[in-house]
Amino acid sequence: MAYRYETHLHTSVTSACSCFTPREIVDKYVALQYAGVFVTDHFLNGNTTVPPDLCWEERIAKFCEGYEQVKACAEHTGLSVFFGLEYSYLGTDFLVYGLEKEWLFAHPEMMRLSAKEFCLFARKEGGLIVQAHPCREDWYIDHVRLFPSAVDAFETPNANRTDRENRLADVYANEYRLHKTAGSDIHAAQQKKLAGMQFATPVLSGKDYAKRVLNGEGEIFTLTE
Repeated sequence: MAYRYETHLHTSVTSACSCFTPREIVDKYVALQYAGVFVTDHFLNGNTTVPPDLCWEERIAKFCEGYEQVKACAEHTGLSVFFGLEYSYLGTDFLVYGLEKEWLFAHPEMMRLSAKEFCLFARKEGGLIVQAHPCREDWYIDHVRLFPSAVDAFETPNANRTDRENRLADVYANEYRLHKTAGSDIHAAQQKKLAGMQFATPVLSGKDYAKRVLNGEGEIFTLTE
C-alpha cells in the first residue's frame, strides 16, 4: 500500500490567487484516498491575503489561518494535514517544510534576509527547502533563477507547469545531485492533473517528511482524475 501526499497547495483563505476552500481541499483529497496534504500558502513576500500593515505576530497568525482551517475541516476524516509555506523572490519560489508556526513567530528577521540567505538559514534550522517549479517561465518573471547551492531539492514535476519546464527541472536536479519532489501547485478544486509524493508508511509530521526526502525515501507520482 502506498500513502500518497499532496505537497503543494494553496488555500483561498491565505493565498490571494487561490479559490480552493478548506472544505473543498478536504473533500477532494479524502475522495482521492490521499493519506495527507501539506498546506503551502504564499508567504508574506508572495501573493498573500495577509495585510502588510499588521505587526509581525498578527501577520503570522493570519498567515496560518488557511492551514488551521484545513486541519479543522479534516478532523475525524483520517486525512493528515501538515504545515508548510511558499517563500517568494521576484517570481522564484521555495517550498519550506518542517518549520512550524512557532518558528515563524520567533524569527521576524527572516524578512530582512536575501532569498539565498533565507534558504540557508531555514535549512540550518532544520527545514527542508525545495525550489518550486525551478524552470518556470511566465510574463511576470524576468528570468529563470536557480539556487542549487541553497536548496535540498527541486520540484520535478509540478503539475501546473509544461512538460518542457518539468523536464528541464529534472535535468538540473540530476546535474546538481539534488533530491526530487513533486507537487500539484493546486489553486482550485477543478484541477484534474495532480502530482505528489508517496511512501510505504505514513508520514508523521513535517519534520518526518523532511527527513525522509533527505534520506532519499519516497516516490514521485502523477495522476489525472
